[in-house]
Amino acid sequence: MISKNQLKLIHALEQKKQRKKHGLFLVQGEKNVAELFNSGFIVKQLFATSAYINKNSAVLASKGLVGITVEATEEELKKAGTLVSNNSVLAVVECKTTELPSIRGNELILVLDQVGDPGNLGTIIRVADWYGIEQIVCSPDCADFYNPKVIAATMGSFARVQISHTNLTEYLSQQTKPIYGAFLEGEDIHKTKLSNSAFIVMGSESHGISNDVAKFITDKITIPSFGQAESLNVAMATGIILDNFKR
Repeated sequence: MISKNQLKLIHALEQKKQRKKHGLFLVQGEKNVAELFNSGFIVKQLFATSAYINKNSAVLASKGLVGITVEATEEELKKAGTLVSNNSVLAVVECKTTELPSIRGNELILVLDQVGDPGNLGTIIRVADWYGIEQIVCSPDCADFYNPKVIAATMGSFARVQISHTNLTEYLSQQTKPIYGAFLEGEDIHKTKLSNSAFIVMGSESHGISNDVAKFITDKITIPSFGQAESLNVAMATGIILDNFKR
């Protein structure tokens, strides 16, 4: 069963300041935990139902996780975690220290400015993984990568895409590759010659790319509209833009 101290820690990790204090975060659900096993993340504690443990006994043994696995009921896991369903397993995981990326050869790096919604960030990470983007750089006011809602929305892609948070003006000022930015008044992306080695900046739905970051954009691009909608969800827009870059 889950002890009171363990439950207290799990609930504490729902808060950003506590994740930072302990250097830990939560991964929940069979899909995300399965991806976790094949990543470079270090699992500190695993809480799972007896059915899950029996089903995955060989994997747990091969990954050296048997000694840190605690059997719990589905009801206990439901109370401990943040998911409404899929409560068969929950992992307490060590946060990673990441270095800011630089472009290596023909590579696209996604840059997010003020994307504060955890669901949007998680979906963007999943979209980036689909298109083979391995690096995302976020402004400090983006949603926290280790937020449980972000991790859940990635559907396992958190294990393959590296996320960094930093001051974007300092970061972009040091770059020499093209820096594309999504703007309503930008050039039609369907008619733009796109580089296969570049940075792609996406801003928040409410405010777009901030003025400080906009100074470093070398190529303003837009997705042409054929209807009456005022805007696109930032995750959807990111997918459309990445698709054009990858064609």
